Amino acid sequence: MADDREQQGKGAPPEDERPAGRRDVPIEVRRKLRHESRASQTYKVFLDHLCERGGMSPAVAQQAAVSVLCAVEQRILSDEALDMEAQLPRKLTDLLHRCEKHEEELPPKFGREHLLRRVGEDLSLNPDAVEPVVRAVLDAIRHQISEGEAEDVMSQLPEDLRDLWGRAI
Repeated sequence: MADDREQQGKGAPPEDERPAGRRDVPIEVRRKLRHESRASQTYKVFLDHLCERGGMSPAVAQQAAVSVLCAVEQRILSDEALDMEAQLPRKLTDLLHRCEKHEEELPPKFGREHLLRRVGEDLSLNPDAVEPVVRAVLDAIRHQISEGEAEDVMSQLPEDLRDLWGRAI
C-alpha cells in the first residue's frame, strides 16, 4: 500500500484508509481539540505540582491558586500581571479573569498580613495554615514562568511579600 502511495506521489493515506473517527472531523476542529488537550495537560502539570507541594486536593489547589494569584496581580502593575499570565496555563488564567471578588476589597497597597488574611478567608483556612498554602501556590507559579519574569514580579512586591515569593529551598 505504501508503494502505491509513493507511485501516486501522495504521502498521506487515501481518505478511505484513514481511521474512521478522523475522516469526518475537519482539520480545524482537530487542531482545536489538540490545542485544548495540550492546555489541559499543562494545567494538570501545574495543579499536580501544587497539590504535591502544598499537600492539598486538586479542588483546594485550584481555589488557592486563584485566590493567591488574584491578590498578587492586584499588588503589581497590570502590564506585569499580563506578562506573568502569558506564561501561565491558559486554564488557570481563564479562572483568574473571572476573579472579581477582590476588586473592591483590597486596598491599593497591602502587605503580607493583608494577603494572608484575605487568602485565609477565601479558603476558610486556620491562620496557621495559610502561609504554607500561599508559599506552595507561589512556588508552583515560579515553576511555570521564566526566572526573568519571576524577578520582574518580585521587584514590584513590597519586602514582606517578596519573602513569600522567593524560591523555596
